[in-house]
Amino acid sequence: MSEVLSQSEIDALLSALSTGELDVEEMKTEEKAKKIKIYDFKRPDKFSKDQIRTLQMLHDSFARLMTTSLSAQLRTMVQIQVVSVEQLTYEEFVRSIPTLTTLTIFEMAPLEGSGILELGPNITFPVIDRLLGGPGYAPDKARELTDIEEIIIGKVINKMLDNFQESWKNVVEMNVSLKSIETNPQFVQIVPPNDMVVLITFNGVIGRNEGIMTICLPYIVLEPILSKLSAHYWFSSTRKETTTEHLSLIKKKIEKAKIPVAVELGGTVIPIQDLLQLQVGDVLPLDASLDRELDVKIGTRTKFKGRPGLVGNKVAIQITSIVEEGEDENNGY
Repeated sequence: MSEVLSQSEIDALLSALSTGELDVEEMKTEEKAKKIKIYDFKRPDKFSKDQIRTLQMLHDSFARLMTTSLSAQLRTMVQIQVVSVEQLTYEEFVRSIPTLTTLTIFEMAPLEGSGILELGPNITFPVIDRLLGGPGYAPDKARELTDIEEIIIGKVINKMLDNFQESWKNVVEMNVSLKSIETNPQFVQIVPPNDMVVLITFNGVIGRNEGIMTICLPYIVLEPILSKLSAHYWFSSTRKETTTEHLSLIKKKIEKAKIPVAVELGGTVIPIQDLLQLQVGDVLPLDASLDRELDVKIGTRTKFKGRPGLVGNKVAIQITSIVEEGEDENNGY
């Protein structure tokens, strides 16, 4: 909010303008100079604001999948959140990460080129410690991974890449696969130093440990699908999936659900006095005749009519008709 001038300050300002002590044109020039934004032609912006916004939404989805997946895998509280999405040169990215860290190079077929998933020590070692039965503590000093630790974290990273592939499927169908794991950023060169990349930074909390995780995606890799990196395309793809593949998946899940089916042979009404005197061997006559169709109930609702019989040595029911909605008074509608 702008600072409000007092009456004495207003009077002093008007006096300075009238005497020429304050130049209005000079004030306008200074104001224009403040609005000038320096543009570096050596590192031009490759991604538009809309594309950056779409990448933010995609990786928000990835963070949610990661939170659920790691929480179940590690059996502890895990929270992953996107901190920032920015574009910079690959050289700046390499300089920004620590010397000893976990760098995963992964491929995104059919896109040509590779991306990098970087896990800080405060993410890598608590994950390994939890999977080995420990409390999930990070070491006081960062070190290189042993062969066994690299195999363990590799399995976790494969699951992370599955979540990455899932979060991107509304934009492009890709097969994400782990290529190699390194600990020294100087040994990783996926693009020339001056090439532009988009860097997605995550904040991760695993138990009592908090660390940083980043994803580096080169511009040259994403260039073929830049037209799809728009909020409009992403939302339209999401709605399309909800009305086709999503509904088909729900239908398949429902079809596998098990529900109770019962056949009601008949019923009767007796006084409580007779009920209390029932003994083994007593016979209760039902209100159903032998030639009457029986009620077939799904759950508590009568949905079919049928006739009893035998199939081999098992009692069975043959469906003879379907009870329409409102046809039976006792079907629960």
